[in-house]
Amino acid sequence: MKPIVQQADNKGYVENLTRENMAVYYSKLGVLWDDALFSRNWNEFENYEITLNGSAVGVLRLSRDDVAYYIRDLQIEPRWQRHGLGSEAIFYAIEVARKAGVRLLRLRVFCINPAVALYDRIGFRVCKTEQGIHYMEREIS
Repeated sequence: MKPIVQQADNKGYVENLTRENMAVYYSKLGVLWDDALFSRNWNEFENYEITLNGSAVGVLRLSRDDVAYYIRDLQIEPRWQRHGLGSEAIFYAIEVARKAGVRLLRLRVFCINPAVALYDRIGFRVCKTEQGIHYMEREIS
């Protein structure tokens, strides 16, 4: 099954999945969920749903500045993790950046998040680490 990445219109789904997936990291690191920040970012980011057979199974959120595209969120429902959907979403983000003429893709990830290995496999490198967060980037050719 090939996932489809499409514009998200269900803010509740995106927020709930993100909140649920990140809860363990937020709890361990003492980070509090900020509803107001999520709402502001909803309007500023490019929000996508990852679907399989018409059902949402994940989310991808992107933003951009003059230098780079940024993966702001990549969340896959737990039962669909480790099935290649995260990789597919990253390749989608790479293509979005490439089409926009942007040659750098960046992200931030908690150091304790196993997704660090995924990003490393796909060619992201750690540029710096601060307060338990890796700042990673990948050049786009």
